[in-house]
Amino acid sequence: MKFLNNKAQALVEYVLIIALVSVIIFTAVNFLGAYIKDSITKTSCSLVGQKFIPGNKVGEGVCQD
Repeated sequence: MKFLNNKAQALVEYVLIIALVSVIIFTAVNFLGAYIKDSITKTSCSLVGQKFIPGNKVGEGVCQD
């Protein structure tokens, strides 16, 4: 019976670790998402020969001729 309790405890620990990592990743994407969007837009503008125009807020930049 003791063996089964150890397996359940390990499973709970793994679930808690996965939940913590998921929360950290979700928070990082929410915090850095607008900056990542701007950098991708800026790169794609240069690839198609357009000019990057930054928006009023981070993440609102657009490509224009």
